[in-house]
Amino acid sequence: MTFVRMDKWLWAARFFKTRTLAARACELHRIQSNGQPAQGCARGQNRRHVASDKRQRLTFRWKSVVLSEVRGPASVAQTLYRETEASRELRLKVAAERKAMKQFEELPAGRPSKTRSTKIIQFRGRA
Repeated sequence: MTFVRMDKWLWAARFFKTRTLAARACELHRIQSNGQPAQGCARGQNRRHVASDKRQRLTFRWKSVVLSEVRGPASVAQTLYRETEASRELRLKVAAERKAMKQFEELPAGRPSKTRSTKIIQFRGRA
């Protein structure tokens, strides 16, 4: 196998829960292959590709090792790619920052009062 559709490979490697989400990420140019945006999900993935996925503040970079169109267990999916060192360091750094921010977060003691609930609903734009 020398060519696999990008959305199928992303789905098989468990980057996305469904192929629809993987295809949508390709269409929105969130997935890059060899430095160029994946223009549609039909763009191929082969073993020489270095690709990246932009999500929130983090850019996840990997190199394809094995091609697959079949979604298997997570242990098998992890063998399909190899994460770059720079990406791994950045991911661990962001995880440490998130963990540190939880210590400073002050949560309310109990359930919100009726007034507080109304304000929360209004803030979320549901009323």
